[in-house]
Amino acid sequence: MTDSAGRLHEMHPSATENAFAWFLRVVAAYCLLFGILYWVRLIGVYDGPLWRFDLMPIHWQIAAVTLSVFFPFAAIGLWMLSSWGPVIWFICAATEVVMYAGFPDLFGSRPLIVASHIAVALIYAAFRIVLHLKRRRAAQ
Repeated sequence: MTDSAGRLHEMHPSATENAFAWFLRVVAAYCLLFGILYWVRLIGVYDGPLWRFDLMPIHWQIAAVTLSVFFPFAAIGLWMLSSWGPVIWFICAATEVVMYAGFPDLFGSRPLIVASHIAVALIYAAFRIVLHLKRRRAAQ
């Protein structure tokens, strides 16, 4: 009886694993929001100086098209808790960090977006380290 109860306990995710899953799904929601915002800009609903695709400079066209596809794709992977979801999110985050921190003269400066990507990356790394340590400790 004790052995089957131990196996049953192993099948259920821990509180840390549940928190990590919720964290990934929150990040997925904000990736979907970012993707929608890029699509809004591409189709011309955006109220700003770069309000339509054909009026954007080439660097904005490339960035907007790429991120409008990658952000929803990352959202799907993160929501499904797939291993490729964080990889695609990292590509999106790195692209935006380079855009807004590396080329503020071309894309403008958005320190809040850069800080949010860095914060998400740090929280993700902390979760992965804690989960790795827990699994290693359980294996011993």
